[in-house]
Amino acid sequence: MYQPKHFEETRREVMQALVTSQPLCTLVTLSDEGLVADQIPMVLRPEVGPMGTLVGHVARANPLWRVTRLDTPVLAIFQGPQHYISPNWYPTKQEHGKVVPTWNYVVVQVRGVLHIHDDAAWVRQQATQITLQQERSSAKPWAVEDAPRDYTDAMLQAVVGISIAVTQWSGKWKVSQNQPAANRAGVVNALAPLQDANAAAMAALVTAHAPDPAKKDA
Repeated sequence: MYQPKHFEETRREVMQALVTSQPLCTLVTLSDEGLVADQIPMVLRPEVGPMGTLVGHVARANPLWRVTRLDTPVLAIFQGPQHYISPNWYPTKQEHGKVVPTWNYVVVQVRGVLHIHDDAAWVRQQATQITLQQERSSAKPWAVEDAPRDYTDAMLQAVVGISIAVTQWSGKWKVSQNQPAANRAGVVNALAPLQDANAAAMAALVTAHAPDPAKKDA
């Protein structure tokens, strides 16, 4: 991933928080046929392994668990808030016109070693964990145990567990840190009235990640 220093996020707890809040990743694997990308929800177990472990499951019909080259690291990409940034939002447009459009975004890339778990008990535990994580904000959370045991046993037989022993974390928070203060304020002011979740999240990120005023703008 291209990584200018002013956009780089190195705090693992910040990256892990994004993975927890946005668990659907694009998992890129390599088979003898080439690269494959799948959308898979993954749960982080930060206490497992030196750099944490991601766990998930795939349909048994998905060839990923049978054809992925396990001797090659895989890449899991987690996307955070993103938004188009118009040059019209920059006050410097009126000063000199030397502005262009861009796209702000937050992304975490996780590399690691893929392991396969064709084990009903392991898969049940993983399914229970992600259900608890995603249902916890509900007034009346659904639990795996709410469904008949024979039904969930049959459903879980149709999936295979996967885990990624993490070997590298990379975070990129491209949120206007390379713009002067006036332009960052212009971005926030333009995003605020859009009444869009991504716009609101991006406005907050631009504000929160403003460069240290003691340092020269990048």
